[in-house]
Parts: sequence; structure tokens; C-alpha cells
Amino acid sequence: MSYKSDIEIAREANKKPIQEIGDKLGIPGEHLLPYGHDKAKVSQDYINSVQGNENGKLILVTAINPTPAGEGKTTTTVGLGDGLNRIGKKAMICIREASLGPNFGMKGGAAGGGYAQVVPMEDMNLHFTGDFHAITSAHSLLSAMIDNHIYWGNEQEIDTRRVVWRRVVDMNDRSLRQITSSLGGVSNGFAREDGFDITVASEVMAILCLASDLKDLEERLGAMIVAYRRDKTPVYCRDIKAEGAMTVLLKDAMQPNLVQTLENNPAFVHGGPFANIAHGCNSVIATKTALKISDYVVTEAGFGADLGAEKFMNIKCRKAGLAPDCVVLVATVRAMKMNGGVAKDDLGEENVDAVKEGCANLGRHIGNLKSFGVPVVVAINHFVKDTEAEIKAVQEYVESQGSEAIVSRHWADGGAGAEQLATRVAEVAESGQSQFSPIYRDDLPLFEKIERIAKSIYRADEVLADQKIRDQLKLWEEQGYGDLPVCMAKTQYSFSTDPTLRGAPTGHSVPVREVRLSAGAGFVVVVCGEIMTMPGLPRTPAAEKICLNDDGQIEGLF
Repeated sequence: MSYKSDIEIAREANKKPIQEIGDKLGIPGEHLLPYGHDKAKVSQDYINSVQGNENGKLILVTAINPTPAGEGKTTTTVGLGDGLNRIGKKAMICIREASLGPNFGMKGGAAGGGYAQVVPMEDMNLHFTGDFHAITSAHSLLSAMIDNHIYWGNEQEIDTRRVVWRRVVDMNDRSLRQITSSLGGVSNGFAREDGFDITVASEVMAILCLASDLKDLEERLGAMIVAYRRDKTPVYCRDIKAEGAMTVLLKDAMQPNLVQTLENNPAFVHGGPFANIAHGCNSVIATKTALKISDYVVTEAGFGADLGAEKFMNIKCRKAGLAPDCVVLVATVRAMKMNGGVAKDDLGEENVDAVKEGCANLGRHIGNLKSFGVPVVVAINHFVKDTEAEIKAVQEYVESQGSEAIVSRHWADGGAGAEQLATRVAEVAESGQSQFSPIYRDDLPLFEKIERIAKSIYRADEVLADQKIRDQLKLWEEQGYGDLPVCMAKTQYSFSTDPTLRGAPTGHSVPVREVRLSAGAGFVVVVCGEIMTMPGLPRTPAAEKICLNDDGQIEGLF
């Protein structure tokens, strides 16, 4: 049997004008700022007007640790949203925007797959409505203003050796990780060591995704620490007087983007921090607005539950006052086999023993999620070569862990293939089972917060951090930042910091290489192992196959 590709399916989409999608949610046309016919931003005035509404039910979609076999977290998010609408629920989805770096690097697009996609797919995976460009520009403006401030007399007495504000670009470019800037003589300023992160790791991105409105955005931008003086006192963005202009650049980017699924159901696509180096969730303003205008909101958190879901619970929910009513944990039979030691080329062959062996990773995630007090439903994202015996092995294992696993065929059948999953998720969400609570208190010391995550989520024996890092954490506590949550920057491929260590490892250590204070976003970034905040391109970048065909259509992006 031959199957249509994701891009072929997307091109055949029967998209409705974005005003009709807004009508489903009760958004008047005058509060939609259209970008063409199939996408629009929702006005701040409308967002303000619905704040008195009751909240709908919040459903988080997360996954096991990713493998080359594929898990389909976004695909499941879209399929579940469509499934909920098919069974008569007023539901919408909230996902992140795609970064150009991985799109042209390794993974391609990020809009779902098969018959569970969000459209317009090409726009979403390219420049979309310009949000990432606005974030990059706002970040770059501050970079320019810092060096300009130093050039024109350095009134704030910035120690040029202690400028901590790195530059950003939305592309994987390893050669920019560490650079020397301002070379070329007196007219170009004072030479100093510098470096780039990818835009999705920018604190500006985190702030846009955590801010409640433009006023909150400006205050958070002003609170960012950009450098230190010789006496080691911090210099804030507001000291450089950059926060007002940055807010102007971000004014439109703060408004959520409304698009649609292949089945013409509404979706907010807004913000895009990575979960392996940032907090991995779409914007608070999109999620909270969706909860006010729909009965069910399906959102996702990036990568495995040890990263995205942990940060969703401990950072986003803590900061925004949210609580998930149900968590959907996505797994595949193929990924269970790969975790059980099967090579990628052999995943098409039935191997029940390998499935059982690989379920340990799934079980670890189930237990971790339950530690937050939330009920868990496992979604088995169905592949055509999955056998009944393999599926049964997963279901029996999940049952032994006190949860249930439901096969979902949304990739092949869209919302119809997710009806069983949607029905059960709605029952769980309505049952009031969730007793959500973060896994650490605000007043716990910063290093103990790191240890709590490393030991209870990763099952590590210890956290390795030299005295310099421990002293830095203590200094931030003395400066009033001790109540902040921690944002772990770690490989997505393993519970450990070793990307090759699959399954459910124990007895490992978590080495902390660096800590960064994101005072405006409101968390401390903890860089572990070999993780990079500026990824590089793979040996064969996806960009090599991306082009326009003779009909002017984009090929190779998805």
C-alpha cells in the first residue's frame, strides 16, 4: 500500500478563511489581524476581554525520550485536538513555532504529520508571522546598545570581561559559539570575547513565552542582567534603557497566532523555546487565552517528559498559575524496540521481547509524571507495521504501572483515528483526579532544586558541580534570586547526560558545566554535560535537499 507524503497531504488541505476559524471560538473578525487568508494574530484587546471567562480543561502532551524511530508528539497533539472536536468537544491546540535552525539542519518541519497536521505547513516552518525575527531583532538591539554604551563612556562602569549578554541568530552555526567582537581599531569599540546562541535559547524568547501582557513583558525585559561591574554588581537591561524599544519591536510578536488543523479546527502556534536548552513550552498568553475560549486545550511540551514536561510543571505552571487536568504520554512500538536494543533497520520485524525490554523508559516517565500528582494516559502512536502482540505487550506493561495505553491512529485517519483516545482523555480530565503540585518548593536552595530534579526525575546518584558554580548559586540567592525555579539544559536523548544511554539508567552523575541567571524570565539555566546552546549542522544538513520545484512549490522542508 502506498501512502501520501506529509507535504502532499498538506497541499491538498481544504483550508477555510481564518475568519471562519475565529468564528468557531467566538473571536470577532475585527480582533483578528490577518497575515494572508489562512493565519492571523489575535488582538490584545480581545484577549483582555475574555479574562473573566472560566477556564477549560488543560491537557499536556509529552513523550518518552526521542529516538531515531520517531514518537510523533506534535502529530498526537494535533490528532487528539481533532479527536476531541469529533466527539463534540469545543477544543483547540497550542503548540510552539518552528526554528529555522533545525528545519534546515536535521529534523525538518514541526507541524505534525500524516492526517494530523497544522496548516499552512510551509509558512509555519519558515518565517510565519515574523515572531522569531522580532525576537532576534530585539535581542540584537540590546547587544548593540550594550557595546554602544561602553563605547560612549561606559557610564554604568561595565566590566567588559563580564558582559554576559550573548548574541543570537535563528540558525545552527557552530562557528559562532565563541567569537571575538569589536576588532578593527578604536572606531569599532573595545574588543572583547563574545558568542552566539540560537534564537530559541534567548532570554527574550523565554520572556515572550512567560509574560502575561506588554507591561509585564517590558518589566521582565528591564530586569534582565546583561553584565557586571568590577565590583560584581549587576547591570540590568533597564540601566542601558533598552527595554522600551525592545518592547516596541515585540509588540506584534506578543499576540498569539491563530491557524487551523487539516480538519479546520483552531490552533494557536506561538513561541518556540527548545526544551533541551530552554523551557520548551508555547506562550503563557496563548495557553491562557485558549483556556478562556474553549472547553479543552491540548498543548505540548518539547522532547521527552524528563525535559519538556518537567519544565512545563515546574516553570510554566508555577509562573502562570496553571494545572494540567490530564497528561498524555506518547510512545511508539518502534521506539520501545529501539530502547530494547533493536537496530533502526530491523524495527519492521516483530520483536515482542525487545518491546518488553524497552518499556523501562516508558515506565520511568509514567512514574515521574505521576509524582506531580497528575493522571497519565499513554497514547500508542500507531505505525502500520506494529503487530497486535507488540501493542498488547505495551498495554500490559502500562497497566502494570497503574495507567492505561490506548492505540491512536491519527496519522493515518486524522481525528477519527483518535476518537478512543479523546474519549478517555476527556473522561480523565473531567474526573477531577489531578492533584497537581510542582516537585520542589520555591524556598528550596538553588543547588538542592537541581539535585531534586537530577535524583527524582533523572534517577542520578549525584550532581557534579565545582565550587565556582556552587558559589555563584549562593551569590544569586543572596541577591534575592533564590526563589527562582531551575531550567535544566541537557541532552534530550537520555535520562542521563550521555545521549547514547537509552532506557532507564540509574547510578549516573549529572555534571553541571555552567549556570546562567535569566532574571527577567525568572529562572536559572543549568547547563549540563556537553549540551550546546548553539547547535551545529549535521554532516548532511536538510538544507541540501530544500528547494523550489518547477511549479514554485517548496520541496524537502517536511
